[in-house]
Amino acid sequence: MLSNNSLERADRLRSSRSKRLAWGGIAALAAAILTNSLRAEPPEKLVHCLECHSETGTSENENVPALGAQRPTYILTQLFMFREGLRVAEPMTDMAKPLTDDDLREIGDFMATLPPPKPLGGPPDPARMARGQALAQANRCLFCHRPDLTGQESAPHVANQREDYTLKTLRAYKSGARRGYDATMAEALQPLDDAAIVELAYYISHYL
Repeated sequence: MLSNNSLERADRLRSSRSKRLAWGGIAALAAAILTNSLRAEPPEKLVHCLECHSETGTSENENVPALGAQRPTYILTQLFMFREGLRVAEPMTDMAKPLTDDDLREIGDFMATLPPPKPLGGPPDPARMARGQALAQANRCLFCHRPDLTGQESAPHVANQREDYTLKTLRAYKSGARRGYDATMAEALQPLDDAAIVELAYYISHYL
């Protein structure tokens, strides 16, 4: 027969095992709820946008930006500029016109739940990456967009953005063809010639 001490130890073990199972069940339930929330259906007014920008967060369409893990504030600001005619690029300008302020916030919040874009193409050229990083450091890119290029507040997540889109955007900011909500980008790019802009775009788009 088991002694009283043995019975007490067995009871404690059963109690401890039951608690672990209970906490495990709670953790699994919480994870399932979180997963379901992250997989929520996109806002109705965003469905057509994802046909170009991709539901995966990584755009495969030329000159169409990847928006996965983008900063909600940045998305909201850009859509506001499209809606108000402060930034013009079809079809975005027309598509943004009927959006309400709540739509802008909802779209920005949803885009932030998509995974960050994946680099397209093969391994990057180490020499070009070194040149691009030096340019990014010297021209304040890493101050606003952060050293890992994930952005902050109104400064967008640019790591692994499409190279064609990145190059087009940098050139447009420098020439004044694209308006920012302030002059930061235009001022930062003024010292750079086109060869440097090409290297900077390469670095941003192949960041690992």
